[in-house]
Amino acid sequence: MTILHIDSSILGENSVSRQLTAAVVEHLLAEGPQEVLRRDLADAASEAAFDGDPIEQLYAADTLVIGAPMYNFAIPHQLKAWIDSVAVAGRTFRYTETGPEGLAGGRRAIVVYASGGVHDGATDFVEPYLRQVLGFIGITDVTVLRVEGTAMSPEARDEAIEAALERVPEVTKAAA
Repeated sequence: MTILHIDSSILGENSVSRQLTAAVVEHLLAEGPQEVLRRDLADAASEAAFDGDPIEQLYAADTLVIGAPMYNFAIPHQLKAWIDSVAVAGRTFRYTETGPEGLAGGRRAIVVYASGGVHDGATDFVEPYLRQVLGFIGITDVTVLRVEGTAMSPEARDEAIEAALERVPEVTKAAA
């Protein structure tokens, strides 16, 4: 079993999404021996040293754990760039007479979606976008762990993180 652990937050150790993706990966590793492939999309040195094909790394994984913080109602540009590097016609999807067909199915994704505010359908462009693009390449087994309101106050941040950490076992099991 191989986990592709992707972080995209620029906040380093202050990142809520990084804290929670680490907890998700730790919980998955506790279930049995697994290999972890790591992509830190916000670490320029790490990304400059990466010499592999992102699509091959995607295909090597059984489970994707994606840290997706909301910045200005959308995902970080680093995560968008990674998506653009793996959503490639003929490799992860193809066009057919009946429409596009995803080729990267057979794997699951756990998305950790963190936002400073609380967002409903009218202002949530992160989860629908990620479900759409992952589904487009064939990954339809998507579980989202949302943590919201982290910038409202220090107490709200702590409460949101604690509630999300309590959900980690349920989220990893639901994705299994």
